[in-house]
Amino acid sequence: MTRLTVAARYLTIVPIPGAAASSEGPGAAAAWFPIVGLAIGALLFVVDDVASALFFPSLAAALVVAAWKTVTGGLHLDGLADCLDGSMGRDAEHRLAIMRDSRIGAFGAIGLVLVVILMVAAVAGLDPSMRGRALLVAPVVARAVPPILARVFPAVASGQGAAFRMDLPPRAPVIAGVTAVLVAAALLGARGVAACVIAAIVAFVFGRLMTRRLGGVTGDVHGAAIELTELSVLLVAAAR
Repeated sequence: MTRLTVAARYLTIVPIPGAAASSEGPGAAAAWFPIVGLAIGALLFVVDDVASALFFPSLAAALVVAAWKTVTGGLHLDGLADCLDGSMGRDAEHRLAIMRDSRIGAFGAIGLVLVVILMVAAVAGLDPSMRGRALLVAPVVARAVPPILARVFPAVASGQGAAFRMDLPPRAPVIAGVTAVLVAAALLGARGVAACVIAAIVAFVFGRLMTRRLGGVTGDVHGAAIELTELSVLLVAAAR
């Protein structure tokens, strides 16, 4: 339960009472990431239920996405913006320097706008009978990605990515992955399994690309992968 608390504090801005009871980093708590994702999904389910009763579908979808990004503190969006800006660098060292810069560039800003627009459109386009279940599944599947990427790809020598990988328990990627598939299959059936497959492909391709560009994955890469896989799950769920 201590590791669950660590995971919740790392992945959300929800104020959890009590002092930090463990000196372990978030990597040690990675097996619990999908459970935190399920809690985020439950919040989105409630927000969607209330917003859909009060507003038209597109506004309700915008409010759901706003709640989604607020509860995570925009952490993963920041990682996505940094990765997009950094990809324009000359070499690995220059790209990492750009990613460490707190300022956002044009490429990062455009990417954020496009991703948020696509997420709102995808949520609005979900079949009403599937919408709540898809909102539960997407955060779960996405939060199984960081431990898997950390095990598959090397980390950049220093930074959050390296610390995360060093603390990662051997079984955490398997536990996180199995949890995500079970939740997706239970709530969305075959479409949920397909969403997991597509999300895994997107995460692998992105991880491979960033490893080639940076020499390994970073904390920003993990955050960006969460955003991209959440969007992938929503798009699969919304597909006709």
